[in-house]
Amino acid sequence: MERKRYILIISLLLISVFSLRAEYRSEIYSAFITGKMEIWKDVIDRMETTGDKSNGFIMELVNYQYGYIAWCIGANRNREARKYLDIAEDNISLLERRGFSMSMVNSYKAAFYGYRIGLNVLKAPFIGPKSVECAKEAMKLDPSNPFGYIQYGNTQYYMPAIFGGSKEEALQYYLKAEELMVSDEEYNNQNWNYLNLLITIAQAYSELHDPGSSKDYYEKILNKEPGFEWVKEDLYKEILNNMKN
Repeated sequence: MERKRYILIISLLLISVFSLRAEYRSEIYSAFITGKMEIWKDVIDRMETTGDKSNGFIMELVNYQYGYIAWCIGANRNREARKYLDIAEDNISLLERRGFSMSMVNSYKAAFYGYRIGLNVLKAPFIGPKSVECAKEAMKLDPSNPFGYIQYGNTQYYMPAIFGGSKEEALQYYLKAEELMVSDEEYNNQNWNYLNLLITIAQAYSELHDPGSSKDYYEKILNKEPGFEWVKEDLYKEILNNMKN
């Protein structure tokens, strides 16, 4: 009887943990498609203080921190970006010391080096190569991990052509990442990373003077998530206007 009660308690605890993580994921997804980043910030602040130091939980938190930092940099909230970048780097260092999911660890390290450059372009010659090497290592460690391809694509996309960057090459890596995400159910149900990748691809096509393909990708996003405010009200309308003009 005592053993059955112990098993029941453990089962209830696991259900509670999984339910809580599903709630976080749902909140992040909702914040992404509505643009309510104050909700996103609230989620990562709550997650940081839960005391849960399991590998999977920390990796999920890093993913949400990764998204929030990118938004902060884009919104010129650099002080806030640095604050959360410091925290995220501490989290990814912990996972690296534990040897957990090293392909993902290297993917985020590549991204965080890129963020450091975004916050101070003078660091590019010193840490830009580190970002490239981490992205390559991520792809090597797990060729089925889409994040490695995304981060390597980002290094090529944002690197000036004079230093070897190529938006055309970047697009090919983004498309490979899309192929991997589409084949993995994890990315096809309320996952902000998938929609974000589709936006990245659409913007890459636009930069490469292919508005038709860009339009197709925005329509793919809206078919999946018709209520995505940023895409519906800004990005899609912008590409339609550009095509008319």
